[in-house]
Amino acid sequence: MAESMRVRCPSCLRDHRFAAPVYPCPCGASLSPPLLQEASPQHFVRRTWAEDWVEVRCRECGRQDHWPQPELGCPCGALLRIPVRPAASGTLSADPAPSSAPPPSHIPLPRTANSPRPAFRPIAIRSARDAVTMAELYLKWLGFREVVQQDIQLPEARPEPPVDAPLAPTIDLRGPGLTAQVNPSTRPAAPRDVECLWLTGLTASAEKTVYFSLAGYAGDARSRADDLGVALFTMDLSGDPQPVNTSAAELVSTGV
Repeated sequence: MAESMRVRCPSCLRDHRFAAPVYPCPCGASLSPPLLQEASPQHFVRRTWAEDWVEVRCRECGRQDHWPQPELGCPCGALLRIPVRPAASGTLSADPAPSSAPPPSHIPLPRTANSPRPAFRPIAIRSARDAVTMAELYLKWLGFREVVQQDIQLPEARPEPPVDAPLAPTIDLRGPGLTAQVNPSTRPAAPRDVECLWLTGLTASAEKTVYFSLAGYAGDARSRADDLGVALFTMDLSGDPQPVNTSAAELVSTGV
């Protein structure tokens, strides 16, 4: 069960019963941020990236990831940030879950009170070209300008490469300070695919490198992307991209 505590709003002195949110760890366990029962909630009006995320360590596998800072909205209009015990203190919160539970497909984002952008309007993906069009629109929604397609080699017309080989170049998207790639095939992107994109961006002196994959990411592709600062997104047939690492989540939260 998730930890709960009594929270008193510092603005109207109304009492609330707050239960910590529960998140799925990639190992299959359910975890929740350990609440700092002895601390008072903090009233805030402006969000910052550093304060919107907390580190939580899974009790089952020891993995430490960033998850949204627990928040409570009071009926009086106040937004309260619920204090969390630092992960370094060794106090963990995780409940066993069935091993068949799927790993999370993306990092959940904190709610934004005043988003500087309108909501992204996805398009349904029925073909590889639809995936490329969706990625192009999404990059423009993030704030990139003059995004153009390059090196179009749609995988439907190509033979499937060996399992241990990196994906052949698919569809590159370029813009000022941007190098992106779209993988609309049914094969998850591998760490070498991420490395190749990063090298391409390095050669082009791109400030941001972004990868879109319809089939997700295999092996250690996500950790390699974290090391290199490559933003990873997954796509589904609804056409709504989801961030799967911190670089992508920060890009969605702050824009360009």
